[in-house]
Amino acid sequence: MRIPESLAKQGKERIKDYPVEGFVYGEGPDNPVIMLVGEAPGETEIHNGIPFSGRAGKELMQSLEFLGLTRDDVYITSAVRSRPYKWGQKKDRKSGEMIDRKYNRAPTAKEIVAHAPILDYEVKNVHAPLIVTLGNIGLQRLAGKDKKVTQIHGQLLKQPVQYLETMDDTKFKWTEEDYEIFPTFHPAAIFYNRSLEEKLKEDLEKLKKLIEERGLKQKN
Repeated sequence: MRIPESLAKQGKERIKDYPVEGFVYGEGPDNPVIMLVGEAPGETEIHNGIPFSGRAGKELMQSLEFLGLTRDDVYITSAVRSRPYKWGQKKDRKSGEMIDRKYNRAPTAKEIVAHAPILDYEVKNVHAPLIVTLGNIGLQRLAGKDKKVTQIHGQLLKQPVQYLETMDDTKFKWTEEDYEIFPTFHPAAIFYNRSLEEKLKEDLEKLKKLIEERGLKQKN
């Protein structure tokens, strides 16, 4: 499934005044086993256009392998489709001089709202029986700001999700229908906190059991 070009163009226009770069489309079939909702693309993704293709993507692919799935079985998207960045300095290995470079950062609330119509479209048109959120950004974008992945990871939620009723809205409303959401940690989280590795593994075991019990499989 690929979003309409008109929606992509609109998304680029809505976010152009913020410190972000590039644009990455969601990727996957119309009827995936699960939908994965991350935070935002990073430097690797905006150059090759493939969601979750950098360092965190390698971790995610290992998780999918554990679940008995491949990239072709899932729809991969994120709350924001452009890379949010901040400027910082890094020492050049050859010259030893400090050089300016862009670093990843978490998207702001306004950036999330700017690309909300894109995720709204995907949630509505990708027929995923289960939405797996990766980290707090994806979780809170759909399930509400009161949700924290550290508190509810590995639990199956059944509830409405947030959406923008019109393009001019800045505040989310709730869908009338319920969706099933399985929150877990962002694959990159273990790079900064190795203690989460065991918790992520436990979540994956629960998710694998859920997929097997439901008999979820690729429909395309």
